[in-house]
Amino acid sequence: MLIPRKALPRRTVLRGLMGTVVALPLLNAMSPSAKAADAAAAARKRFQVIYTPNGYIMQNFRPAELGANYTISPILKPMEPFRANFAVLSGFDHVQAEALGDGAGDHARCCGTFLTGVHVHKSESVISNGISADQVAAREFGKITQLPSLEVGLEQPSLVGGCDSGYSCAYTNTMSWTGPTTPLPVTINPRDIFERLFGDGDSVDAKTRLAVLRRQASLLDFVAEDAKRFSGNLGADDKKKIDEYLTAVREIEQRIQRAESHGAEAALPEMARPSAIPASYSEYARMMIDLQVLAYQADMTRVITFMVGREGSPHSYPETGVADGHHPLSHHGNDPDKMERLTRINTYHWEQIAYWFKRMSETKEGDKSLLDSTLVLAGASLADPNRHDHRDLGIIAGGGLIKGGYHAKADNVPMTNLLLGMMDVLGVSQDKLGDSTGRVTNLAAGIA
Repeated sequence: MLIPRKALPRRTVLRGLMGTVVALPLLNAMSPSAKAADAAAAARKRFQVIYTPNGYIMQNFRPAELGANYTISPILKPMEPFRANFAVLSGFDHVQAEALGDGAGDHARCCGTFLTGVHVHKSESVISNGISADQVAAREFGKITQLPSLEVGLEQPSLVGGCDSGYSCAYTNTMSWTGPTTPLPVTINPRDIFERLFGDGDSVDAKTRLAVLRRQASLLDFVAEDAKRFSGNLGADDKKKIDEYLTAVREIEQRIQRAESHGAEAALPEMARPSAIPASYSEYARMMIDLQVLAYQADMTRVITFMVGREGSPHSYPETGVADGHHPLSHHGNDPDKMERLTRINTYHWEQIAYWFKRMSETKEGDKSLLDSTLVLAGASLADPNRHDHRDLGIIAGGGLIKGGYHAKADNVPMTNLLLGMMDVLGVSQDKLGDSTGRVTNLAAGIA
């Protein structure tokens, strides 16, 4: 393998016309040896949270058996290929999401509490929460990445005001909070994420950059000459990495352009139409997941939260063959037919999560995959939605930083104890989070 005698800086970028820059993934040439490159990749840690709204049919989510030989449940069936890469965790509660004298509003409380463990303030105009676990990690990892975190969603946030029985929409629109009064809005437009990752805001203003992008076939046209020059000095493995990475960037840009073209041809209703959002939920979800993988690959951020739907959402999923809105169906009244249809929606969401695991596991960094250096928390902040149950939640913990392949049950432990244990795995110091009473200490080795 040919490696330049002088190691490339980790923040090496491709440069082109009008100041355009494209960040690069970790290359062997960015360390003085392949061994050092692998060590650098191994030292990097990431935190991903994936949120599904409106709870589950729990008997179809939670495996019946504990330990390594459990039978995978119907909802988690799409995750079967990645069984060794995650643990199903039962017995974790969010008591602070219960009414505690505040009456109705479980959807707002469960989403607001998911990563904070704080009983949120009931008001449509005055918000109060706590810092979320992802932002605890972002506070540390953001010191060394271009973006402290990314907040990604697949559903238009609600308008300002009340969204659930007197609670502010802030609680259902996001799960990320930098502090008691500062929620971080999700980004739902693939173009916005693409430009945030690959646009060059330092050199041209947003309006000019957008006009240029629309005139060009691809952002990569700007950096083509630099890419050609740069690749000539690299070894075979690095050339392959660059080619695969830039191919992925170009492919997702073309997908965004096709979505934009389709939107431009369609008759517009008398309301704003978000651009670059495909009509197919699956296509949309996977485009957004691919963007997240690119963000990790270029090390632009190490913390991402991903909401596959907004809490309390009435969104329907015709791809599943279910015409009902998600939230109305979640109040199934123990009707077997409604429960079966809700299970189909739950499973469909986990098909998208399985795609995230697939992409992360097949994208290499050094001699390992991106998944190997990532800690992921995925699941819902409601158990049985028909009862608005906030105890014994349906969640998994996975990635390459902890042991997977088993189902374990805690004894009604605050979920914040689990989140603190995750901070420990990530090497992030945090003594207390919300209603934590301690910390889970054996995640890396596997909860007994």
